[in-house]
This record gives sequence, structure tokens and C-alpha cells, in this order.
Amino acid sequence: MSARYTGTAVALHWLVAALVFGQLALGWWMIDLPKSPPGLRAGWFNVHKSIGLTIGLLMLARLWWRARHPAPALPAALPLWQVLCARMNHGALYGCLLLMPLSGYLGSVFSGYQIKYFGTALPQWGWASPGLKEFFSGVHFATVWVLMALIALHVAAALRHLIVNRDGVFARMWPAQPAVR
Repeated sequence: MSARYTGTAVALHWLVAALVFGQLALGWWMIDLPKSPPGLRAGWFNVHKSIGLTIGLLMLARLWWRARHPAPALPAALPLWQVLCARMNHGALYGCLLLMPLSGYLGSVFSGYQIKYFGTALPQWGWASPGLKEFFSGVHFATVWVLMALIALHVAAALRHLIVNRDGVFARMWPAQPAVR
């Protein structure tokens, strides 16, 4: 078994990571957009929704790929508590990265406004329900805080493996292959 993830897994990881960081920045920025002039706020919200739905689809692709290509084994010297923490963090990251797009989508469905995926109107199957919209928007907002904490922990652990431990764990997901000597 290879000590590295497959090229597809690496590409999906970094594509999702880039989209998530951009999405977090966009999400926090657009909260303060004024509702006037008409269209400006709605346009940015539709971009945010489109990117979010794309992240959700990419996460489904990651799950599908992962089910067919198991993760490479961790170094045997890694303490059990680190292995367990890594598994829990990855599971929670996957959960949040599926829940965020789903709750955002459902919040939009029950807002009464049409959802556009990069300009293409999606079928409207929901109805205007302020209570459901608020519920799903609350789930979406709460999940973003959990997601940011999980990302911070994930990045901190990755940097620890790269800088302190130097145990090869970081290199498993890094796109660049080190030169063989």
C-alpha cells in the first residue's frame, strides 16, 4: 500500500480546501452587504450558494472516491490518541462539509426565493416558510463555527507533522512529490 493518497484524493482535498477558504471569506464579507441597490446582495448570495453546492457535490465525490481507495496507513510510531483524534477530526470535517451545503440549500429553499446555480435557476420545490428558513440558517451558521474550529485543528496538526514531528504524515496529502535521491 502506498504511503501517499491517490492523485485524485489529493486534488479533491486541495480543491475543496481552496473553495472552503474562499467560501468562508465570501460568507463573512457578504453578511454586511446592504439590501439596496437591488440585485447586488442577491447576486453575491447566489455566488455563495453556487460555490456551496459545488463543495457539497465535491464532498460526495470525495466520499465515493474514498470508499473505493482507502487512506494510506499512518506511520506505526504514531500514538493511538493521535490516530483517534485524526479519525474524529476527519469524520467531523466531512460531516460539516456535507451539512453546510445541505443546510444552506434548505434554508434557501424555504426562503421563498429561487436558487440559481451559477445563473441557472434550480427547480423550486419548497415554499416560503420563515420558521424552516430560520432553522436551517441557524444550523448553517452554527456549523460554520464548528467547521472553522475543525479546520484550525486540522491545519495545526498538519503543521505539527510537517515542522515538529517530520514523520511523513503531511507529505501524504501534499501535491508536490519530494525529489528522490
